[in-house]
This record gives sequence, C-alpha cells and structure tokens, in this order.
Amino acid sequence: MKILAVVPVRMAAVRFPGKPLVHLDGRPIVEWVYDRARSCSAFDEVVVATDSESVVECVEAFGGAVEMTRDDHETGSDRVAEVAERHPDADVVVNVQGDQPFATADMLEALVHPYVAGESPDMTTLACPITDAAAISDPNVVKLVHDVHGNALYFSRSPIPHARDGDGGSALHHLGLYAFTRDTLLRFRDLRPTPLERIERLEQLRALEHGIQIRICMTDKSVLEINTPQDLEQAQARLDAERGR
Repeated sequence: MKILAVVPVRMAAVRFPGKPLVHLDGRPIVEWVYDRARSCSAFDEVVVATDSESVVECVEAFGGAVEMTRDDHETGSDRVAEVAERHPDADVVVNVQGDQPFATADMLEALVHPYVAGESPDMTTLACPITDAAAISDPNVVKLVHDVHGNALYFSRSPIPHARDGDGGSALHHLGLYAFTRDTLLRFRDLRPTPLERIERLEQLRALEHGIQIRICMTDKSVLEINTPQDLEQAQARLDAERGR
C-alpha cells in the first residue's frame, strides 16, 4: 500500500495573502508544513501542490518535491485530487493543509492508522476533545459528532448536540486534516456542492450528503493553525517563549 501526502498551497488566501512564503522563525511556512509531513513515517511520498511559480521556486530551494496545478481550483481538496490523478500507484492520499506548521508525526500517523491497519474507509479525518468551554460556541471551532462505530454523523460551526437537560455535550473538535482512498478523492472532486455544505461552509459535509463515510481518528489535542497574521504572531511568540528569548 502506498500513501501519498499532498500539501495544497495557494498564495491568494483571503485572510492572509502570501501566507505560504511568510517566514516563521526564519523559515517559510510551506517548509514547516512540508517538513512536518515528511516526519510521518507512514507517508511514502510528500508533494507540495501549488499554482504559484514563486512557491515552486521556494520548495525546490529547500529540497522539497513540488508539482504545479491549475489556478482555478476552488478548494484544497480539488488541488490534491489533481496531483492524485498523476499518481495512479497511490492507494491513499492525504491532504495536509498548508495552515498546519505544527502538525505532529503522531497526529498524521493517527489519521492514516485505519489504512495501515488493513481497513479501507472512504475517508478519515482527525478530532480531539474539546477542553475549552468557550470553544463550544465559537463558530471558528468546527464541532463533530460520530456514531458508535466512529463514523461522522455531522460537522457544524454551532454547538452540537443540544444538551436539553444541561448535562454537557459530546462533540469533538474537528481538525482539518483528511485522508482518502484515491478512488474516493477522485469521486469527491467530481461531486457538486450540497445544501448543508453551503450553509455551514464546510466541504466535508458534501461527502456526508453524498453518502461517503468519514472515519474519525483521535488525537490528544489541537495545534495552532496559521490562518491570519495574528496567528503568525502568536506562533512566533510561542516559539520565542519555548527558547527563552
């Protein structure tokens, strides 16, 4: 079995244009994410996917593998799928999103553990317990609930489920990392957006609405994502504090 990890990268992110090439602790963010993906021993190959010549030059400069993609992709999954088409020998394709410079090898290995263990779920994604009560009502924290077999029932920006008797909820914090069988990824790429996806603005709901099963894999806690300049400042401050600067 071959596992291909793809890091989809675009320069025109709405909240943080040019983010992939912005430096964190002296290195571009795309290099951080690539190195984190490379740290996962379960991945046979890691490739950056981008429509930017400047990103290609950057990745090649630090010795990474990179492939150019079209510039009209609406989602990272679409970009990952274009690369997957060129790799027919890949059995499983992982979307390591470019906002994850602190993803750990343990997290990534948990994401693909079902495949390594000989199972073949359509998709997997990662979740962790919610430990901050404020996160329940934060629309930027995506919540999920799953069935007794560990398969996703729903993802939402709202608090779920509603605790009618006030005994707390059972939702988990969804972390935006995905793995697919290659066939599922190429099928997902061709599906039209769905009503719940449009309402919540969560593309994983498209998979559920079309009957694609998503296995939930667990990790202990979330890590800081870089989505805004403020996130970058926070990340640098953490690194500085760890080194006693």
